[in-house]
Amino acid sequence: MSIRLGDIAPDFHADTTKGPINFHEWIGDGWAVLFSHPKDFTPVCTTELGYMVKMAPEFVKRNCKIIGLSVDPVESHLRWEKDIEDVQGLPIPYPMIGDPTLAVAKLYDMLPAEEPGTSEGRTPVTNQTVRTVFVIGPDKKVKLHLTYPMSTGRNFNEILRVLDSMQLTAKYMVSTPVNWNNGDDVIIPATLSLEDANAKYPAGVRVVKPYLRYVAQPGTHETVMN
Repeated sequence: MSIRLGDIAPDFHADTTKGPINFHEWIGDGWAVLFSHPKDFTPVCTTELGYMVKMAPEFVKRNCKIIGLSVDPVESHLRWEKDIEDVQGLPIPYPMIGDPTLAVAKLYDMLPAEEPGTSEGRTPVTNQTVRTVFVIGPDKKVKLHLTYPMSTGRNFNEILRVLDSMQLTAKYMVSTPVNWNNGDDVIIPATLSLEDANAKYPAGVRVVKPYLRYVAQPGTHETVMN
């Protein structure tokens, strides 16, 4: 199956480094980031998993859980986590899904459904498409998916920035412009008349074009969560 934005994220049962989970139940009523890896003990992925240890508190602030996946058994993940802790200096607080049968990778269209075999004997190159970040909303729908090449480390600051945007735009009727960061001005929809916009945003509307109007980010002094 092909996964598109707005699709329900496929549910599954899996073993993880923190015990077995049902994915939708594990997500609960918040947000979730699922990020996948083609193989354990790979250098770029080691840096990514370590960096996410530092980033984890920022995702927690945004009511967003983190979960990793790698195409190897949980026992291998637990050995890998010791290396990551050695490099990072901190233990991994989030679960890692074991996918030795390739079931989740296939379910999320990271490998072809007809792909034969298991993780045994496979290399990072044969699993190179298992390098996707999925952001899933409280409604269990896929809000973002982004696949990276094996040689390029992921930018999780960008994932956090996009999460801020998605949570903001889910709460308020606004959009975020190019290179937006939390606290910057936002765009109001073209469907809102200028008269209604001025009434809704008495602090001021900056009109660039009739269809491109900026206002200060709503809720700047409150926690933006959904």
